[in-house]
Amino acid sequence: MSTPLLLVTGGAGFIGSALIRRLIAHTDYRVVNVDKLTYAGHLSTVESVSDNPRYAFEHADICDADAMAQIFATYQPNSVFHLAAESHVDRSIDGPDAFVQTNVVGTYTLLQAARELDDERKAAFRFVHVSTDEVYGTLGDDDLFVETTPYAPNSPYSASKAASDHFARAWHHTFGLPIITTNCSNNYGPFQYPEKLIPVVIQRALSGEPIPVYGNGANVRDWLYVDDHARALIDAFERGTPGETYNVGGHNEKTNLDVVHTICALLDERRPEAAPHSGLITFVTDRPGHDWRYAIDASKIERELGWTPDHTFETGLADTLDWYLAHQAWVERVADDLERSKRRGLETRESR
Repeated sequence: MSTPLLLVTGGAGFIGSALIRRLIAHTDYRVVNVDKLTYAGHLSTVESVSDNPRYAFEHADICDADAMAQIFATYQPNSVFHLAAESHVDRSIDGPDAFVQTNVVGTYTLLQAARELDDERKAAFRFVHVSTDEVYGTLGDDDLFVETTPYAPNSPYSASKAASDHFARAWHHTFGLPIITTNCSNNYGPFQYPEKLIPVVIQRALSGEPIPVYGNGANVRDWLYVDDHARALIDAFERGTPGETYNVGGHNEKTNLDVVHTICALLDERRPEAAPHSGLITFVTDRPGHDWRYAIDASKIERELGWTPDHTFETGLADTLDWYLAHQAWVERVADDLERSKRRGLETRESR
């Protein structure tokens, strides 16, 4: 029997590329990367595996039904890891339309393409739908998101992801498509796009520019190292139960201000001539509808699939910072793309 072929959408993005790099490095699976290469998609993120005979790339838009049908017919995938998404909250406030198109219409288009599988192939097929904890809304000071927490999205981004989750669930229950859904907390690590919080703080601190912090910086997020997330997705594909949802979190609740101070302290050690970097912290007007706290109970995936995170926030953040310090040429290249996207009218503010 041939080695299973896995189709990864959004594989030139931050999380998708981490998944592909891990699949090629640690498994025997064949991988097809399907990516539209928008402003946040860069083939440099998968350059290390691009010459591997088990890897292929298809430049395509998941909203293009004809293109998706052709890709499914050509490759006959054994599974889909669906990560292609617009994911920046502030961009969703500035321009919700792209989020509805990619996150809702794109998911629907992929689900419909997968429905065309014959019954024999569909029985062994898996569609891993990758989502976010933001669909659950906001928490108080003590409770945790579980897989049965009612959805209460508060931004156009999280609303579009919630809609895609509902479509995936419906296609499982109505059409029998073997869907496994994962909802993750905030990811961080190498190759994250420079508009996100941790890369923004690193780059601003390195350049001696003000480090923007929304409100008073007390909003809380659970942080998940991207390679740990990639392992969880593979575990969900290999051992997860179709129709089930698995929450994936890092057990690392931090306020945004704590995150910024930790980065500044690490930079003080590595760049003492510019210390203290915390003097660059600047509080800015809070984001509209800013959720107070996200925190995930990941006990289900730990109990049922045996997954646990390998990285603490401290070890993961130190590795992340060192990666950015060693890859400033990459950061500058993608930052130039961001500036070009702004000139095309895609104005952004700093990230979650």
